[in-house]
Amino acid sequence: MNPPTTDTTLPATRGCPMHRAARPKETTAVPARAWHDLPQPPGWPVLGQLPGFDVTRTHLTLERWARELGTPYRFSMGPGYRAMVIDDPEVVQQISRQRPETFGRGGRMQPVMSEMGFNGVFSAEGDAWRTQRKLVMGSLNATHLKGWLPALCRITERLAQRWDRAAADGRALEMTDELKRYTVDVTSLLAFGQDPRTLDHGGTGTGNAIQQHLELIFPAIMRRVMTPFSYWKWVRLPADRRLDRAIAAVQQHARQCIDEARRRLPGADPTAPRHALESMLLHQAGLGLSDADLVANVVTLLLAGEDTTAHGLCWTLFYLAAEPALQDTMNLQAQAVLGARNVPADTAQLAALEPFEHLALEAIRLRPVVPFNGFESPHETLVAGIAVPARTKIFSLARPPMLDPSRFPEPLRYRPERWATGEVDGRAYQPFGAGARVCPGRSLATAEMRLVLAMLLRRFRVELACRPEDIGEICALTMLPSRMPVRLAPR
Repeated sequence: MNPPTTDTTLPATRGCPMHRAARPKETTAVPARAWHDLPQPPGWPVLGQLPGFDVTRTHLTLERWARELGTPYRFSMGPGYRAMVIDDPEVVQQISRQRPETFGRGGRMQPVMSEMGFNGVFSAEGDAWRTQRKLVMGSLNATHLKGWLPALCRITERLAQRWDRAAADGRALEMTDELKRYTVDVTSLLAFGQDPRTLDHGGTGTGNAIQQHLELIFPAIMRRVMTPFSYWKWVRLPADRRLDRAIAAVQQHARQCIDEARRRLPGADPTAPRHALESMLLHQAGLGLSDADLVANVVTLLLAGEDTTAHGLCWTLFYLAAEPALQDTMNLQAQAVLGARNVPADTAQLAALEPFEHLALEAIRLRPVVPFNGFESPHETLVAGIAVPARTKIFSLARPPMLDPSRFPEPLRYRPERWATGEVDGRAYQPFGAGARVCPGRSLATAEMRLVLAMLLRRFRVELACRPEDIGEICALTMLPSRMPVRLAPR
């Protein structure tokens, strides 16, 4: 099946902003280049590129400098802050194979997350990371999906009912909010066994509060990670005090969930845990983890599960709205798989919904929800032929290699069928990370994508309720749309 497609430019940056011709691969060994030979953007003495740097546009700024300077290049955010930017997926793969022994996340990620009490598998390093990785991977094992599918389907049905009401009223929906409500409900239920029901007429007080607190935390992490000094340890701005309250509320919620799950632990089946937290508790003693470790990983699951999947789905709706013929094609496919149902009856039907996952994979190729990754080595090392000093931040850009025509034919077109025909370079496509730190929640995220998109396209037609060019990109650790108003029409 080859559904019709149209040329789709990236409205936040216009035209062909990230594209440049594929560079020839090096075929001969060359001497290591010196760090100071790398190009750098114009900046200030001592402060480097810090003055005027807009954290909410971090990925766009790094991509613009890559177009202007080529890669790798270097930049600084003040005294003692060295950074290098790369966009070669082969180099990223090499770095990923050397984690965690040679490279870690480094930078300010771990201290910032530790300060917030959220130093879980996402930010931990060394032996602590190995232990927590084993814990989280086991709790999110793809084999649990069969047991979790009924809960996923129930929440997807609630989303369908909510959208039915909006479509009947002719109301435009802000999908950045709608899809976060869905992912909060799914992640809360599957991660620690509690359903906040944020989709039910606005949700309960607790459900709404948790979602609002999470919306403060993610941008704050990004802001603090990119700030070269911890001003908040001496000066507490109103935003810092709001963040303190949000962190305290989320930590308290996590501890309550742990206490409740522990009370129910005597009835647990180790071979079929009811949720990820129960799996963690069953393995806590054997791995020697504290309750603080559990809190950190419960919150990590909630943070990661809410934003990444919701934003990926939002960008998918952006592209689908421009493709009415593709919507019609996928409507027929949803009916063929689901019949009169909104959701799959079993895992076999879920597997048959793979083309709906392709819709999302293609959208996040063009709009990567994780637009860059960070690495750091405690020792001087060689990266991309550069002698990189110890403690240098290395940022790898996700989008440029995914817009390389040698890796993805017609790279600026939204063509979901390329995922079925194999016209993709898997090494250049890394929205879920790579190597040892690949996202442990990928199976759950892609299942949510299949469920939501199949339900949506079976029941509704989708159109944007604003001009495409009015939708920008915001960097808040993940990359989200500035807005995504969508109007649904019943089929």
